[in-house]
Amino acid sequence: MDSCRCCLRSGCSEPSEGKEAGPMLDNRKLQTPAMAAAAVWTDRGRRAKALLRLLTGSRSRHTALQPCYDALIIGGGHNGLVAAAYLQKGGVKTAVLERRHVLGGAAVSEEIFPGFLFSRCSYLLSLLRPQIYRDLELEKHGLKVYMRDPHSFTPMLEEGIKGAPPRSLTLGTDLAKNQNEIGKFSLKDAKAYPEFVAHLEKLAGAIHPLLDSPPVDIQGVTTGSPMKRLAAAKTLMPVVKCGVKLGGNIPDFYEILTAPLMKILIQWFDSEPLRATLATDGVIGAMTSPSNTGSGYVLLHHVMGELEKEKGAWGYVEGGMGGVSKAIAKAAQSYGVEVFTEKDVGQILVGSDGAAKGVVLKDGTEIHSKVVLSNATPYVTFKNLTPKGALSEEFTKAVDQIDYTSPVTKINVAVDKLPSFLASPTPDDKPGLHHQCSIHLNCENVDLLEAAFKDAKNGRPSARPMLEMTIPSVLDPTLAPPGCHVVSLFTQFTPYLIEGREWTDQDREAFADTVFDWVEQYAPGFKTSVVGRDILTPPDLERIFGLTGGNIFHGSMSLDQLYLARPLPSLSDYRSPIKGLYLCGSGCHPGGGVMGSPGWNAALTVLSDMKCRREI
Repeated sequence: MDSCRCCLRSGCSEPSEGKEAGPMLDNRKLQTPAMAAAAVWTDRGRRAKALLRLLTGSRSRHTALQPCYDALIIGGGHNGLVAAAYLQKGGVKTAVLERRHVLGGAAVSEEIFPGFLFSRCSYLLSLLRPQIYRDLELEKHGLKVYMRDPHSFTPMLEEGIKGAPPRSLTLGTDLAKNQNEIGKFSLKDAKAYPEFVAHLEKLAGAIHPLLDSPPVDIQGVTTGSPMKRLAAAKTLMPVVKCGVKLGGNIPDFYEILTAPLMKILIQWFDSEPLRATLATDGVIGAMTSPSNTGSGYVLLHHVMGELEKEKGAWGYVEGGMGGVSKAIAKAAQSYGVEVFTEKDVGQILVGSDGAAKGVVLKDGTEIHSKVVLSNATPYVTFKNLTPKGALSEEFTKAVDQIDYTSPVTKINVAVDKLPSFLASPTPDDKPGLHHQCSIHLNCENVDLLEAAFKDAKNGRPSARPMLEMTIPSVLDPTLAPPGCHVVSLFTQFTPYLIEGREWTDQDREAFADTVFDWVEQYAPGFKTSVVGRDILTPPDLERIFGLTGGNIFHGSMSLDQLYLARPLPSLSDYRSPIKGLYLCGSGCHPGGGVMGSPGWNAALTVLSDMKCRREI
């Protein structure tokens, strides 16, 4: 990243992928008592981690890269690791090749500043499918999750009445408490809220059968022999199950898929703080506004998960989101998968018969395999890794049309004291319940979200950006030194190009300053608590994590890029035009989020194809 100031890897002089690192450290903070304690704490932590590595070193440190495998996975993100685990369980000798020095893709933990461990990209867990959690025994392999209750806090930027603090809206699992909170703004909305939650849960629950299987095999159902059609008809079952679950709610399901989210929220609620808080889930990670078609589905996508059997819950992973990837990797390795980091794939090998034969690394090493699964985005897979001439011009033209627009700039912040919000002061620096929440700033009304979106559509970073702040260190003590905290700021909206030109260091710092100025209005003293910050604009997310366009979903979650059309109609079954080359990342059905379904579905598709080949 152009704004690099120090390396991501402590004690290393160079990052693994060009100029990757970009955090800024405030040297004035290094002499404070909190940071002096941090230095001691960090040194102890490093010694402990070094010992742990000696005791439990990864398989890649003890196993040499072999010249041939049954399957190769390009990319060690969570979906690639899930695919590898299931392939190996199915008897397919598998290796994972990760470009960076650390596993996880976007689900990664990195010590950006000494003693501060960040979920550098993705930052919350909810969507991981329960059967993957169980099958791979992720808890046994070290996955620990901190549940959040309450989970949402929206402070108002207003003058308190008669000396009272400004109002705020806090939501959690207790419906009665939620109604009391909503009642501060609208008694009518408070009464309607439980029914709305139940309605949304029913719609979200109906989607689950679609998540856990590939889309309908349209070609198989409509062509071929009667026996082949009958076999393909089995792919209709998830759709039938979805329809049965929906029952009389099918029209409501259709509406939420196709309507602007605001159309739905206006039908249910009157109060702006509640509408705006709910609307954030309809635009998070998407270059859209609550008044745009398709934003309803984005909301549904973000409430259809579950955590510890609690529907719609989101939690913090101990040690950061890299803890998910590490647990999946350990499970995969326990089955025999070989996992390698700093293995940068340069090209997919395609034989004279037009089938994938393996990969060649950028250092020239060739590794052969029967099949190749790409956890990279479809654009990277087909435009950067596939040999020119191996794909038709028509197909590559279609790949060029996939939408990767991203509104996100992620800012990771190290602070030496806890933010104290005007709406819920904590002068003693002890965490309140609201600190564990997703904290929504600049979300008092939907007009603010609309204005922020319009700024980015006009090629400018939002002047008053939508901010989602999380402080996972209030629940997870492993992330920061005593008395200090890690803060994640997921900000929208920022364009990939600023009025047609590339971002500069000055642009990055200016936008971060704007964000911090707004946080300061809600939590005075925040700016003086900052020890360091790591600013990741859409181009930075693309360069560091391989997220084309900076899109966290590997492609927009718009109606034209879902289910049978994700990422393209010709690719919805995970198979590519090149025999033996498959997609297994979030660019496939059912889409983005730390879910694992794309990897699971892709692995089952590969196993099915390999079984058919053996039978032939």
